[in-house]
Amino acid sequence: MMSGRKFISTSRYFTRSVSQFTNGVSMLFCREGWLCEYWVMTRTALDFDENWFDDAEYARLRRRMPIPYVNAIPVRVGETGNVERIGLLLRSLEDGTLGRELVGGRIRYHETIRTALVRHAENDLGPMALPVIPPAISPFHIAEYFPTEGSSLLHDPRQHAIAMCFIMEVRGECTPRADALSLDWLTPEETLRPDIVGELCYGQDHILRIALAHLGFRV
Repeated sequence: MMSGRKFISTSRYFTRSVSQFTNGVSMLFCREGWLCEYWVMTRTALDFDENWFDDAEYARLRRRMPIPYVNAIPVRVGETGNVERIGLLLRSLEDGTLGRELVGGRIRYHETIRTALVRHAENDLGPMALPVIPPAISPFHIAEYFPTEGSSLLHDPRQHAIAMCFIMEVRGECTPRADALSLDWLTPEETLRPDIVGELCYGQDHILRIALAHLGFRV
């Protein structure tokens, strides 16, 4: 599958060379005085499993380029259509302490934003959470996490991440998985308690406040 093309001025003599790379083939040939380069991937565009980058390679990428993420705030909606409860995950952190986080994670290669939201909802909340993704999705906020503390309200020491933030209605039964210990359903007012705000990681309390304002609550 062809995924790239560029032209370089050269002579009119026909030239062709093929070079092997780790995940593809670069093909060079001369046509009408221009050297054309095509990058032909040996993997299909739909091959985007977790082995696309190994851990060491992904760690290098994290240090060199922003990583796209999605963040989602799970909510329970009442009969009148108003948000009545907001879900916050309680996780065991790498340093052995406990902290709260929003649902979310990175977007994979060739994965739509909608698919990424559903995948992370299932990973964090369980397969029976039944998240509702609207037909036309639009984030209420774009958040930037920076690895340098003090550069932004949001801090992630691992990487520079750009996260599209969504409010996601959940209608099913939630059974937190992976490293999530529980999902606590709080009223919008309860999420602003100092003890809850203090437990939110990476500065995500700022995203929560923006979400509450977006929903019409006083913050």
